[in-house]
Amino acid sequence: MVAPLAAAVGHPVRLLDRYLARQVLTFTVLVMAVLVALAGLFQFIQQQDDIGVGTYGTLDALFVTLLMLPQQAFQLLPIAALIGALLGLGNLARGSELVVMRAAGVSVTRVTLAAAAAGLVLLVCGGILGEVLAPPLAAYANQVKALGKYNNFSYAGHAGIWVKDGNRILSIQEQSADSVYGGIYVYVLEAAADGRQHLAALARADRAELVRAHTWRLHGYASSILGGDSVTTSRLASNEVESDINPEFLGAASVDPSSLPVLSLYRYVGHLRANGLESRAWEVALWSRIARSLSTVLLCMLAVPFVFGPLRSTGAGARTVVGIVVGVVYFLINRTLENSGGVYGLDPLLIAWGPLALLAVATFAAVARVR
Repeated sequence: MVAPLAAAVGHPVRLLDRYLARQVLTFTVLVMAVLVALAGLFQFIQQQDDIGVGTYGTLDALFVTLLMLPQQAFQLLPIAALIGALLGLGNLARGSELVVMRAAGVSVTRVTLAAAAAGLVLLVCGGILGEVLAPPLAAYANQVKALGKYNNFSYAGHAGIWVKDGNRILSIQEQSADSVYGGIYVYVLEAAADGRQHLAALARADRAELVRAHTWRLHGYASSILGGDSVTTSRLASNEVESDINPEFLGAASVDPSSLPVLSLYRYVGHLRANGLESRAWEVALWSRIARSLSTVLLCMLAVPFVFGPLRSTGAGARTVVGIVVGVVYFLINRTLENSGGVYGLDPLLIAWGPLALLAVATFAAVARVR
């Protein structure tokens, strides 16, 4: 068996490299299917409290769950890659195939590069999933849920939020924090004698925040009332408006940094900087999204020292546990830095690239120690 492997080692097509990468990819797909199924189940369970609210029913909840699966798969890809690489290479180790490969002259570096090649394939597939498929499907899922639960409102548009609330139409340009929105325009409609709607007043506010249930406070409020041939204007530091619209409904169309593709995040960060606005949260989302995607390659490589080292003789269960532990620890470090970095004023690049740099150092150090 060593002779055929030795021939494969020098074969120009690198059949052995493709065989190693295929093992990693096959097991990663299987792991991803299990993780996505579990994530979808949890997503569906979380929506049980919403079923029955408005016209939102069980079929709607199931449809929303299916629409959210690509986003779930994109977020779980790094952990699935690590577990899949551990299982795939561990399967070869259990059958002594890796031992024979080493005897045929295959170096640990070459096995690591084959695992990295599988990681690159997963990186490309994850990019298509997370940048092309997931964002529009997740946005549509939010719309389906919001319009089902709050069917007495309607909204439209892609540049900001357009909401119809009774005789008012609201335009909201951005969401700066939970329950805080900026760039508010209010258009008040009035029925004429012939039954047609016409514009009776318009107003603008720099910022709106929910101060209590059904009450919004508009800061920097300026209004114009149209009356016949005259226009009456007024300015107030703040004005409170009664409305049944709540942040959950507005969240269906407001911009969520974690769900935007990289190009959109990059453009929005440039827009904020050009206008002298706070962009830290968006920069963190931008660089963290890129760093998490690149971690897929490193996590595939990290499986190699475990397979050749302490987990060489262990079963699939132990490898899976190790993969879950390492993946969860890396995920927690990422989330902790992202959530607390703004509080301590940390640089967005440090928040995003710090965990990836530590992972890279740990991976290359572990691979270098393998004999």
